[in-house]
Amino acid sequence: MSGISVLALIPLPDATLDALRRDCTLHHFPDGWPGAWPAGADPLRVRAVVTNGSTGLSDAQMAALPALAIVSAFGAGYENIDVAAAARRGIVVTHAPGANAATVADHAMGLLLALARGYAPLTAAVRDGRWRTSRGERPTLTGARLGIVGMGRIGRLIAARALGFDMTLGYHGRAPRADAPGLYYADPVELAAASDFLVIACNGGPATRHLVNRDVLHALGPDGYVVNVSRGSVLDTRALIGALADGAIAGAGLDVIDSEPEVPQVLLDHPDVLVTPHMAGRSPASLLAQRDALLASLFQHFTHAPVDFAVRAA
Repeated sequence: MSGISVLALIPLPDATLDALRRDCTLHHFPDGWPGAWPAGADPLRVRAVVTNGSTGLSDAQMAALPALAIVSAFGAGYENIDVAAAARRGIVVTHAPGANAATVADHAMGLLLALARGYAPLTAAVRDGRWRTSRGERPTLTGARLGIVGMGRIGRLIAARALGFDMTLGYHGRAPRADAPGLYYADPVELAAASDFLVIACNGGPATRHLVNRDVLHALGPDGYVVNVSRGSVLDTRALIGALADGAIAGAGLDVIDSEPEVPQVLLDHPDVLVTPHMAGRSPASLLAQRDALLASLFQHFTHAPVDFAVRAA
């Protein structure tokens, strides 16, 4: 791959950047598509693009890169990559399914525990000298009902962890899966109504935009908590703010939000809302796995070998 021109449109770990610079000619624009191309970054020579599901790559952007041969999503998500346009242009699209799934599942369970047990507001209370008045009971996960929106790799790993807490499982997806744990619900409202905690772990994109809406949140109920570790677009932020203000749900854990990196102040001010900066999938192990998948896809493509994790257009 020596000398192949690679355009990276997202922030990348140093180890990944070092590997790309060692093997390729790298042009790195961590803030996305450049408004102007600096000297030495010739779009006519770009053969590969590194992006992710959030940043994506459009048909128009592909058209601006006439030599483009492969688009690699750094991670599992690729919802904002125009896969159909890439197929028409003969461009391969790859991703890294499962590379960070375990880390995301861990993060989801951490948010569930922190919300249920009130780690953040209770720590604040102790710091404020309110030890004696802050020792009321809090819900726990053991024996509670967990609804999972999306029963893919991450959903299954969340389910496996939840079984360790003796939680009762339900799930929603496009169709029931015979080997999936828990009871299938075709309607996410019905799933929420049967849940104490609801975790969103499905794919993003138009098909799931605002899938978790006002009706779903109100069905979850005033003692219920929602956690989103998928894509911000799946959870209707306006509906969430309204549900919290009305006491329709108890709290929320958000690793993603549809306006990110901007977060509405009302969410930041709520004592039972936890927000992390879209990093649920980031751990040393997961980032190394994503790097290895990226480098493997580039090597396979440019040595004319089958690409392990090529995405097929619908």
